[in-house]
Amino acid sequence: QLQLAESGGGLVQPGESLTLACAASDYISNYYGIGWFRQAPGKEREEVSCIATYDGSTRYSDSVKGRFTISRDLDQNMVYLRMNNLDPEDTALYYCAADRLAWCISMSEWGRGTQVTVSS
Repeated sequence: QLQLAESGGGLVQPGESLTLACAASDYISNYYGIGWFRQAPGKEREEVSCIATYDGSTRYSDSVKGRFTISRDLDQNMVYLRMNNLDPEDTALYYCAADRLAWCISMSEWGRGTQVTVSS
């Protein structure tokens, strides 16, 4: 079973940047899609971004489009989320997750999350 471990979260000021990393215990190429999700207190979990491992196709939620960039490293079995121009609304627990069969439709493996807090 694939295990995922997120890192890179922290406390930053509005307008600053962070890069989250998701380390996989197995080949991410065995999974169709790897995604980043987030959940803020009192809110439902939402998809932030997803990448198709075979060709690098990406999609983003409207709230992060143009500010966040997802990428993958097949050699290192890593997926990254570069977050620029962070806003307090981006404060949440960020998870990476894997979908074996589709482009982040039904996630079968989840990490434990890394906290991102944006505050002045």
